[in-house]
Amino acid sequence: DACSVPISEIITVEEADTHGKHHSSGKWQKMEKPFAFTVHCVQRARRHRWKWAQVTFCCAEEPLCHLWLHTLQELLGKLASRPKHLLVFINPFGGKGHGKRIYERKVAPLFTLASITTEVIVTERANQAKESLYEINIDKYDGIVCVGGDGMFSEVLHGLIGRTQRNAGVDQNQPRAALVPSPVRIGIIPAGSTDCVCFSTVGTNDAETSALHIIVGDSLPMDVSSVHHSGTLLRYSVSLLGYGFYGDIIRDSERKRWMGLLRYDFSGVKTFFSHHCYEGTVSFLPARHTVGSPRDRKPCRAGCFVCRQSKQQLEEEQKRSLYGLENTEEMEEWKVVCGKFLAINATNMSCACPRSPRGLSPAAHLGDGSSDLILIRKCSRFNFLRFLVRHTNQYDQFDFAFVEVYRVKKFQFLSKHVEDEDSDLKERGKMRFGPMCTDAPPCCCAASNSSWNCDGEILSSSSIEVR
Repeated sequence: DACSVPISEIITVEEADTHGKHHSSGKWQKMEKPFAFTVHCVQRARRHRWKWAQVTFCCAEEPLCHLWLHTLQELLGKLASRPKHLLVFINPFGGKGHGKRIYERKVAPLFTLASITTEVIVTERANQAKESLYEINIDKYDGIVCVGGDGMFSEVLHGLIGRTQRNAGVDQNQPRAALVPSPVRIGIIPAGSTDCVCFSTVGTNDAETSALHIIVGDSLPMDVSSVHHSGTLLRYSVSLLGYGFYGDIIRDSERKRWMGLLRYDFSGVKTFFSHHCYEGTVSFLPARHTVGSPRDRKPCRAGCFVCRQSKQQLEEEQKRSLYGLENTEEMEEWKVVCGKFLAINATNMSCACPRSPRGLSPAAHLGDGSSDLILIRKCSRFNFLRFLVRHTNQYDQFDFAFVEVYRVKKFQFLSKHVEDEDSDLKERGKMRFGPMCTDAPPCCCAASNSSWNCDGEILSSSSIEVR
């Protein structure tokens, strides 16, 4: 109903100016009645955007006006999910370097309107936010807001997860360790180059929209993958783990930071024409608990049925495993895929962004306890271009003979040209899966490794274990 506003989408209510005029929607308007109150609320716009709107209600009598005002304020006070005090980290260097200005002009006024108090930290160096979260008292905050791109979100995420595991006595270097979830929520104000996490969760990379979602207390669970190598935690991933094409792009772009944001386009074109493929073995455990599939064309949306059902099935599966009612991990049915790959991608979300509105895996889900593993085998440069172009339109990018996609709970990758330090992981792989194609005679593939792109950061090892 265009004439109604849900209580959950009201920002605040206040008594209007009773001196004959009221400022509403940027215009001075003559008031017909002397008693009035203004409702500040969310107005839904096109393409998932939210806008701040104001509606003024006039009353014939002052008691009626006060009754409305107090009733609405009382109802808003009962919304326990809304934050009252937030810690804000601003990355002034990410994207186009507009993070501080975006926060001050678009976000801070809305937080003030909603009576949200904030403590703002403008970061001066990499990992400052992560280190701060290990030291400060986060119990006094209702949430943490990061103003920046995917890198800033990842930094805050690592700080929160690391602190929570430290306090709970969990060894993060143990791949099978059950991580303790943090009760603190993270909000994102997009101010980066791609803003993939924000676009995939909110549906747009608009700062005002994100601020309004934070104000009304919207939240959703997100899957996080741990990435290990030889019993050591490398990083956590929430969006993309990419080897081959996306790994080469990020590695090459790091050497060209002087180019600014153009470095990603330049490195992308260069990597495409280089057309390197990499030989290796991917072993994975299919996600049998999930009710969806990577090609079912059912995107993750608010109140997602797939995420709810998958979470229930995963919890039941974990309980059965805990009480020994099912086989242990060593007995689970792992699948093995060998070959030469142009790219190996694992996504915990669609990875949508303005350039690719549907993302790398359009039907990936935010909270179903699984990742979509996408394998792009060696093919012609023309066919690979066709695959890339489909990320920008409505066609199925998985509908190629050289592309395979699986929904998985865990996976490992062993490069054909494993370094000496990777021998431990390789031996464990042989014990678990038996003979592998990495033991086959060498073929014509170039003797080199790519790098893993983990949410925009380069990993030091090519052989990894992900869960």
